[in-house]
Amino acid sequence: MSMLSKDQIKEMIQYYNIKTTDDIKNAFKDMFGETIHEIMEAELDTHLGYEKNSKENKATENRRNGTSSKTLRSTEYGKVPLAIPRNRNGEFEPLIIKKNQTSLTGLEDQIVAIYAKGLSTRDIEEHFNDLYGAEVSPTLISNVINKILPLVKEWQNRPLEVLYPIIFMDAFHFKVRHEGRIQSRAAYVVLGITIEGYKDVLGIWIGESESSKFWLRVLNELKNRGVQDILIACTDNLSGFSEAIEATFPQTEIQKCIVHQIRNSIRFVGYKDLKSVTADLKPIYKASTEELALEALNEFDEKRGGISYYHKKLDG
Repeated sequence: MSMLSKDQIKEMIQYYNIKTTDDIKNAFKDMFGETIHEIMEAELDTHLGYEKNSKENKATENRRNGTSSKTLRSTEYGKVPLAIPRNRNGEFEPLIIKKNQTSLTGLEDQIVAIYAKGLSTRDIEEHFNDLYGAEVSPTLISNVINKILPLVKEWQNRPLEVLYPIIFMDAFHFKVRHEGRIQSRAAYVVLGITIEGYKDVLGIWIGESESSKFWLRVLNELKNRGVQDILIACTDNLSGFSEAIEATFPQTEIQKCIVHQIRNSIRFVGYKDLKSVTADLKPIYKASTEELALEALNEFDEKRGGISYYHKKLDG
């Protein structure tokens, strides 16, 4: 099975331009495509009755016949190029990607969840049963899991750099079926910028909901995988988040995400004033220096009667 090395992962994701924590999702695009490809290879193994490069006697004369190219739309990752495996007889059609399918809607959250920490083989089996439905054979599910697990485990446990100048930490939420019920889960994502300037997704973890206690567990795992120092950690305003970082990396400077700060600043602004208030806030957060930001803040105070009014409502 084709595996991505750490250098290959770096080369693939260095092209992404991270401007906000929302852009973290874009870094999964190639990992996502690789996973879909391995799933389709497992489907072809099941269809032919033997694995790729198998030396055993085959019960069929049908053989693999390269791949064909296809590009699908993803709600999370934009256009995703895929290499669809083919066979000589030409009758193989992947179930994960239907013949006339044009989008990947619904697959993104399932694949991210599979890469998350804490998923057992049974959990992964449930994910694929949800993807495929009840009509697929247990053999197919087993073949898919056997293809995916080594890829996932290698990625989850790979050693990390000693120092990361910047890391972005955020969580996004998705729905999953578990034991017959739909539940909400939080996918914790850590993206690091290396000394060389590459972007590297350090890990994905699944929790019931976002909490500072779970982030503390994530940070301790980063330490156990080799991270000794982080210069700047970019986070949202989750209560207790800063304390979790200080407990594990006490020298790290914490930078709160501007998007989250703006959202918190306007949380109690009335709808009729929202557009004008956000326009007046922009010069503060877009200022290139602290001095210019303070000037813009003073101007806002004079125009709005004091930004402390909004902060008091937030604190209360």
